[in-house]
Amino acid sequence: MPIGRRTFIAGASASIGLALTRPACAQSRIKIRDLYKTQAEFSAEAKAFAASREIITVPGFMAPPLKADASFFVLTQRPMAVCPFCETSADWPSDIVFVRTRDTVDAVAFNRPIITTGILELGEAKDEETGFVSLVRLVDAQFEII
Repeated sequence: MPIGRRTFIAGASASIGLALTRPACAQSRIKIRDLYKTQAEFSAEAKAFAASREIITVPGFMAPPLKADASFFVLTQRPMAVCPFCETSADWPSDIVFVRTRDTVDAVAFNRPIITTGILELGEAKDEETGFVSLVRLVDAQFEII
């Protein structure tokens, strides 16, 4: 049975729309444990994501916030009842990520899993607003409870 012009146009339009929108589940994803090759070296996958500056997703847990009305939080590999704040990069644990968000963060219970999306940055940096020193960051980030 031949396809009519209206059916063809509607189908083509839908296909183009699907191609232009990228669902969150199709984004590149990395687990916190896969950010490091060794304790002192980032994995090839993490380096590639940081170099590409593409938006990635990282699952984890929100550590209790350091202050109210902040636009940042610490993403942890497992639930933590206290924030693993570090004073120097030498003490930086390999199972946390500093997250700088677009907006003010509404705290989530420390044991609720979340998915965070943002741009991965690697290497020692000191956040201007907080003074927080980090080795791994997600910037321009947002999150959702899963």
